[in-house]
Amino acid sequence: MTAEPLPAWFTPPPGGWTADDMDKLPPGAPRMELIDGALILLSPQTHFHAVIMRRLANALEDSAPDGIGVMHEMTMKLGKHQRPEPDVLVYRYENEDDEHLDWYKATHVPPEDVLIAVEIVSEESQDRDRTTKPLKYALAGIPHFWRIEREEQGPAIHVFELDGTRDPRYVPTTIARERLKLDVPFPIDIEVKALSRR
Repeated sequence: MTAEPLPAWFTPPPGGWTADDMDKLPPGAPRMELIDGALILLSPQTHFHAVIMRRLANALEDSAPDGIGVMHEMTMKLGKHQRPEPDVLVYRYENEDDEHLDWYKATHVPPEDVLIAVEIVSEESQDRDRTTKPLKYALAGIPHFWRIEREEQGPAIHVFELDGTRDPRYVPTTIARERLKLDVPFPIDIEVKALSRR
């Protein structure tokens, strides 16, 4: 059995892939993100990953005040060769006519509008979710980063925020396994165990 050849569009253009190239991929292309100019094919989600992502997005949406939106599987354009796709992102907008986010055409959220980027760690994405992507999010000035790990008893939400230095990095603020209560960027109260309840 021979492997299928890669489609012609998968060959990087001269100079490598750019964030704008992501909008030119053909219809039906698999979900991908761009990290350091390399297209990363996103692997199929586990049941745990899909359920946590949906329930967390719903819980955040229920908590969010006016002018705050929640999306999942939407990219952020962080630079010419960076267009990662957090599992969930929380962003601010002024109104439905916000020039940064055309509701009907937008394919990414500008990093300056993002309040929280969330990654749900999977076996295939451990290094990216724990190291590569948080570093890029911090450099882009995204104030809050959450990383969700699967533990024996259920999900654990690791919460980080920017340290406010000239060389931005995330510092841990809490790990929630039962209940997550936060005051920033807005009041949040999530029953963590319920995110994975069957």
